[in-house]
Amino acid sequence: MANGTEDEYAEFDEQAVTATLEASRQPFEGRDSRAVTEISATDGGELELRASCISVTSGNHRVCLKLPLGIGQVCIPLPFDLPNGTAVRACLSIRTKWGIPTGVCVKLYVAGEQIASKCFP
Repeated sequence: MANGTEDEYAEFDEQAVTATLEASRQPFEGRDSRAVTEISATDGGELELRASCISVTSGNHRVCLKLPLGIGQVCIPLPFDLPNGTAVRACLSIRTKWGIPTGVCVKLYVAGEQIASKCFP
């Protein structure tokens, strides 16, 4: 992943992100939020939907990714005992409230075990 000190930023599938955002809006389609007189506990709350998973390779004891929704480039540190060049599965989920995106979360896995999780913002 890294050549010297230059990091490569892996990207998630843009179509998967768009489809996930559309799915999070579906429960609220056709509703006029100004006309809501009562808020149900089941209607609100935050929803987190997995959008996409990609395979990346660790470098400099971290994984660097380009994240959607204007978040940009980030690097997530890995546990110290993982060697550089380790195959890592990075899964992106989109967080929304009332169908409006509020951020993203990334979960990192090695050999099926979750090794890191970070949410933005």
